[in-house]
Amino acid sequence: MPSADNKPVFNSLVAELSPPPVPFVFAWARAYDGASGPMIDLSQAVPGYAPHDDILRWLGEAASSKQYCGYGPIEGETELRDVYAQHVSELYGASVGIDNIHITSGCNQAFMCAAMAVAKAGDSVALTDPFYFNQDTTLAMLGINRVLVSCDPDNAFLPDIADVKRVLDTGVKALALVTPNNPTGSVYPPELLLEIFHVCREKGVWLILDETYRDFLPGHTPRPHTLMNVEGWQDNLIMLYSFSKSFCVPGHRLGAITAGSQAVTEIAKIMDNLQICAARAPQAAVAKAIPALADWRDGNRVEIERRADALRQVMPKISGWDLVSVGAYFAFIRHPFRGVSSAAVSEQLAKRAGVVCLPGVYFGEGQEDYLRFAFANADVETIAKLESRLSGFTLT
Repeated sequence: MPSADNKPVFNSLVAELSPPPVPFVFAWARAYDGASGPMIDLSQAVPGYAPHDDILRWLGEAASSKQYCGYGPIEGETELRDVYAQHVSELYGASVGIDNIHITSGCNQAFMCAAMAVAKAGDSVALTDPFYFNQDTTLAMLGINRVLVSCDPDNAFLPDIADVKRVLDTGVKALALVTPNNPTGSVYPPELLLEIFHVCREKGVWLILDETYRDFLPGHTPRPHTLMNVEGWQDNLIMLYSFSKSFCVPGHRLGAITAGSQAVTEIAKIMDNLQICAARAPQAAVAKAIPALADWRDGNRVEIERRADALRQVMPKISGWDLVSVGAYFAFIRHPFRGVSSAAVSEQLAKRAGVVCLPGVYFGEGQEDYLRFAFANADVETIAKLESRLSGFTLT
């Protein structure tokens, strides 16, 4: 229906959303005068180091090849699907085939495809509180209702199984979890994931498991979980992944879905309308990189652990600032300014102290006391400078 002045109107499900949040934070950063030293960028989850030279070479070769100028298979390049299926099989000790893999343009698209495959407008999908904001806005623009599972900061922002059961009893179509978590960094223990998965199976609910930061788990982690060892896992498990962080290629937008073959078939219908196929040159490059650069990726994991440890060491030295949870790429920090909006705190930190981070409110209305630090962007020496930047910082 047109507006009162007979002008066409936009889709209200999109028009009612707030603009993308990260550009606001970048605008605050541009107002910093450099008085405290170089900017410390803890805003966006991007690798703070360069791609391997071989990846750049393989990208260049594939991008300049006529072979990859035409459309590719909707589900993804056969070579990448096969190599990734082998990788997943080895990682989880499970039998995964090419028909269980669908390649997407990044993990955000993977989530949208998964959500559309299992829920329609008017249905409900459960997220945790706090949530990853792009998952929340994806559901909103699709007309899918969002229900929240509360996560207690005193329990490292992990959900209580009783609350999971309560939410699943409301009739949601799916529960989406992110581990290691964005924004909190919390890592879901395998036994908790298995317990949640069994509840989902009992209730006839899909479990959508976003493992974008899976490759940055601590080195002693035997495997992320055992869900794929459950007979019939294909009936209600959809796993999401991103190649962006592990291979330092976020601009090339490459993600993956691991699911039952029927789910892959449904997702292909959606992908054909969204993009037809993910960009082909990055697929060709990553297919080579998965087996060839395992040691390099593990070295990056060790470096990210060093940065997490640096944050664990520096934050207790800063009075009033609490490191509530940390892991993989992220830390959720409780700031000392109770009753002040997290956006106001984040803005002043960026403009006056040159510390750029995301307000907790971006991840849920109840998160005003928190800030998200994406510490993977900063090296150990830079993270150590937070002590001088935050100590004595006051709001104007």
